[in-house]
Amino acid sequence: MTTLKTHSEYKQENEKLFVNYRQNRDLRVRNQILELNMGLVRKEVCHWLNQCQENYDDLLQVGCIGLIRAIDRYDIEKGFAFSSFAVPYVRGEIQHYLRDKGYSIRIPRRCLELKNQSNRIVRKLRNELNRQPTDQEIARELGVSLQEWHDVKLAHQNREPISLDINANDEDERSTLGDCLPDHQYRSFQLAQEDKIRLQNALSQLEDGTRKVLEFVFLQDLTQKETADILGVSVITVSRRIKKGIVKMRNLIKPDEF
Repeated sequence: MTTLKTHSEYKQENEKLFVNYRQNRDLRVRNQILELNMGLVRKEVCHWLNQCQENYDDLLQVGCIGLIRAIDRYDIEKGFAFSSFAVPYVRGEIQHYLRDKGYSIRIPRRCLELKNQSNRIVRKLRNELNRQPTDQEIARELGVSLQEWHDVKLAHQNREPISLDINANDEDERSTLGDCLPDHQYRSFQLAQEDKIRLQNALSQLEDGTRKVLEFVFLQDLTQKETADILGVSVITVSRRIKKGIVKMRNLIKPDEF
């Protein structure tokens, strides 16, 4: 039977493990830290389960990746609690996962609710009628108009954009949808890559404190409060570093390069 630790016992054990891990970077010690702090991941996973359709185990694995990154980057000498430092990493990893797995096009919540209800109604009517129900029958059971039900179906059919690589001509299998579309900005991808390189070069030239703030806020989608907690500074300091960093990067990138 597992014995629950008090907050004081948890804190002491955590600090002891981190001191040990910093000295030897032993993966066994890191795993002990991971196991000790799994409650942070479980709490965050339970929060997101109510807002998505992913299963618990998948989100738990993703959250653990964020926790491992937090463990590797945590500096015990900064003096702030590991939980405050780790939660943004866990949350950010889950958010990025959901963002990557999510549909490209968002549809209204009511459409999602009606579609979920319709799945149950279709099964019910199929059993009762011994055939596939008509749209009129489904709409009546849902308590909506036929037009609204058609809109719901159309919204779900169009959740994912059509690939430009699909065959656009039955007579010529080599002809794709992309071939039929004019490209007036064929250099857009190349220019985007060049802009990315310029920004990365400018970012690397900033002082360490300012660079970290910009990376946390703009690259990891953390709030200014979360960034302040991680770096052990005030929110005002974070705000000032953001403004300072943006001005500095603008000066580093020539106006004619945008």
